[in-house]
Amino acid sequence: QVRLVESGGGLVQAGGSLRLSCAASASIFNINAMGWWRQAPGKQREFVALITSGGSTNYADSVKGRFTISRDIAKNTVYLQMNSLKPEDTAVYYCSAEMVPRVWGQGTQVTVSS
Repeated sequence: QVRLVESGGGLVQAGGSLRLSCAASASIFNINAMGWWRQAPGKQREFVALITSGGSTNYADSVKGRFTISRDIAKNTVYLQMNSLKPEDTAVYYCSAEMVPRVWGQGTQVTVSS
């Protein structure tokens, strides 16, 4: 089973940027889709972004125009570029491999200060 390891989280001021990385232990080429989700304290985990095996992308309305998901198949890595960060983006961010069952990484904390 593929394992996922996220990195790149941290503390940033509002308006700043971060780039998250998700390194997979196996090839992502044949995985239907890879995603990013987030979970804020006291809230349910919510969808952020998705990239399919064909390269199509999909975003939550709350991050459209600010976040960009991309991938490097040769490196088995998926990225989430986050710009114009807001305090409400503060959460633990999780990478997912859209398989059955879905595979999750361990998460990386993103904190945006006002």
